[in-house]
Formats: sequence, structure tokens, C-alpha cells
Amino acid sequence: MSKAFTKETDSEDDDIGLPALPAGGKNYITPAGYVRIRAELLDLIDNERPKVVDVVHWAASNGDRSENGDYIYGKRRLREIDRRIRFLTKRLEIAEITDPSVHFGSEHIYFGATVTYEEESGLQRTVTILGIDEADNLKQQVSWVSPIARTLLRAQVGDVVRLSSPSGIQNIEIIRVEYPEATTTGHLSH
Repeated sequence: MSKAFTKETDSEDDDIGLPALPAGGKNYITPAGYVRIRAELLDLIDNERPKVVDVVHWAASNGDRSENGDYIYGKRRLREIDRRIRFLTKRLEIAEITDPSVHFGSEHIYFGATVTYEEESGLQRTVTILGIDEADNLKQQVSWVSPIARTLLRAQVGDVVRLSSPSGIQNIEIIRVEYPEATTTGHLSH
């Protein structure tokens, strides 16, 4: 059968390399994370995808598509964009926006906290507990389902908690807990 008549499945490679939600878990996200992911989705739909569609249309009009690099790359890029659009749409549909500023001033650790803790070695580390889709390890942000976040959640300043890691179990002491102050930027709309 000609490849022209085969259908690519919508689920093909949908979530490869992307963080999975825990079974039965919620997709917690901060208001800022929601806004950032929604902006990415809208940029893909309104800007990126139309540009690639134009390139593919132009390349297709040049004749033989089998050896046309612009056409082949454009179609591949279009599939990547569509896959990302489907993923972001699904994630935003199930997002549960949780504003960490409601805990401003608290010493207890909840979603959205920035926590400084001290390891047994005396080394201090600071992490911010965020949603799966917004956490960035390079910015010392961890997902709320990560081992360190699960260890820290619901503890408070002064507590010593046991962190299980590949190098073994270690006690860590919570030194400081911070939350962002509430902003008056208004409400989010889905």
C-alpha cells in the first residue's frame, strides 16, 4: 500500500522524553508555570506552525517531494509541533493551578516552596518544588514527585528528614522555607 494512504496515529511518540504524571496524581502547576506553558502552546499554534506549513506548502509546489529536503524536514517538524501541541493541550486541560503565595510566611513545606536544607556533610542546597511540566533542574527547581520533594513536603523548618538516594539514606535538616508574596496581577483564564 502506498505510504500516502497510511495514517499516522495521534498517539505516535506523544510523550517520549516528557515527564509522566504519577498514576492517579494531579498535574499541579503554579500560576506562572501555567501562563508560561499556555504562552508556548499559543506561540506554537499562532506562529511556529503556520510558518512551517508555509514552508511545506512552498516545498511541495517545487515538484518531487521524495528528495526535497525542505519538504521532508518541514513535514517532520510539523509532526513534532503537532505532537507538542497535543501534549501541552492535554496537560493544560488537567492542570490544577496551585498558588504557593497562599503559604507566604509559613515554615511548613508545601507545593511551591523554596527550601534550603543542609546535608549531613554540611553542604547546603536550595530547591524550589514545582509542577512536573515547569520544574527545571538547572534552576534548582524540582518536581513535586521527585524523591527530594516527597521527602521535604509537609516538613517544617528545624525538622530532620531522611532522604533515600542511590548513594544511601541520609539525614537532611530543613534550614529555611520561603514562598513568593501574593501578586495583584488578577486571575488566570483557561
